[in-house]
Amino acid sequence: MSYSDIAITALTISVMVDLFILKNSMLTRAAFWTSYAIILPFQLLTNWWLTDRNIVMYSPDAIMGLRICAAPFEDLLFGFSLVLSVMGMWEFWGRRGVQRH
Repeated sequence: MSYSDIAITALTISVMVDLFILKNSMLTRAAFWTSYAIILPFQLLTNWWLTDRNIVMYSPDAIMGLRICAAPFEDLLFGFSLVLSVMGMWEFWGRRGVQRH
């Protein structure tokens, strides 16, 4: 399985979990997209710093080839999946409330 396959699978799973399992519908909220717009520049900066200095390297055979800020496009898909998943879990657990003893 290539990095492209993993990133697309992660994106698909995170969207399906948000919409159909957790039923948060984060993707339909302006607050989510505003949060992501704040996070994205830092993701791009971090991706650029790590890949431009060869701290993180990708096999050309494992990625699509399109790069943004020196990092593979797949990093944006994977990063988006992580942000959506974490925010979705935060929202889900927040709705359930914290049980204190």
